[in-house]
Amino acid sequence: MKPSPILDFYKDRESQILESIRELVEIESPSFDVGQSIRVVDLLELAFLSTGADLAVERISASGAGEHLLITAFKQDGPGVLFLGHTDTVHPIGTAMKNPTRIEGDKFYGCGIFDMKANIVLMLEMLRYFAESGIRPASQIDIMLSCDEEVGSATGRPIIEAAAKNASHCFVFEPSFEGKVKTGRKGTGIFTVKTHGLPAHAGLEPEKGASAILEMSRQVEKIHLLNDQSNGTSVNVCTISGGTTTNVIPEYAQASVHVRFTKGSEADRVAKALAELTPFDPRISVELLGGVNRPPMERSPEVAALYERARIMASTFDYELGETQVGGASDGNFVAALGVPVLDGLGIAGDGAHTLHEHILVSDIAKRATLVTLLMLAD
Repeated sequence: MKPSPILDFYKDRESQILESIRELVEIESPSFDVGQSIRVVDLLELAFLSTGADLAVERISASGAGEHLLITAFKQDGPGVLFLGHTDTVHPIGTAMKNPTRIEGDKFYGCGIFDMKANIVLMLEMLRYFAESGIRPASQIDIMLSCDEEVGSATGRPIIEAAAKNASHCFVFEPSFEGKVKTGRKGTGIFTVKTHGLPAHAGLEPEKGASAILEMSRQVEKIHLLNDQSNGTSVNVCTISGGTTTNVIPEYAQASVHVRFTKGSEADRVAKALAELTPFDPRISVELLGGVNRPPMERSPEVAALYERARIMASTFDYELGETQVGGASDGNFVAALGVPVLDGLGIAGDGAHTLHEHILVSDIAKRATLVTLLMLAD
């Protein structure tokens, strides 16, 4: 099918799309705010049902986080296509006062608009197109909108992995990078290292103490030696704390260690090395907590083929689609680890994720929606 009628459909609906985005963004929904998460899901449930598409909506309670939303559209036999997104944002309640929803030229500003509420509306509009045109997509569409993606997807991950079992491939509607889709993402590891020493009076008998802070300072140097830029691995101690008061040899200290890696083998190497940390002072013990949070999303031949297909479809309406690989992780990492090809960063072009200048480009909305629609027509 030629792309021009599809592009015209979305251009004609631009004002309604902008209003839908505004309405969704103006419900602030920071991670772990159960009430605000439910407000968003209330709105989205009605919005998806109002598209007129053949779909079913399931709300899944997530203890302490809110509700996940699972939509099955145009149910068919055989593998479907999994769409991933999330309803939580990093912005605390009240941040919208500092970055209110507004349009200035081509930029549509708002907290969480780029990452990634505008892209949920993109999914809605695509379903509306199929419903109103009478055309069915080539495959079933399963949409999973997590409510705790920004904080690690502790409750969302098992639902995502279960949905991925029926997927031939996965499209992730996270923000694009300068309009480019993402064909690779680093995995993440989040660890805490603790040192347990011996307290003593710092003035009267310091020799009887064993400083947990001194031990930690030595461990920090050892931990930073695990960095390997040639393999795309970064290991950083990001926060550190310890001690009890100014005149006591510190009994404890702890540090957070943030790890990024492009290969599963690198994750194993770093995790093993951290687990084998031994104290420099034998009177002190070292404890390790945490682990790998998200596996890497590697650019496999299947992912490269998925990107190439998208690039060719974009070119049919003179829409240039580049690709990139990034350090940040997403829920797509979980799906990639199951062997399902993932194309990430399908969201509307913009900038400023997690900042007070977060925005999308209005001129990209219809183009991005057309691309996604073409991908589902040719699946």
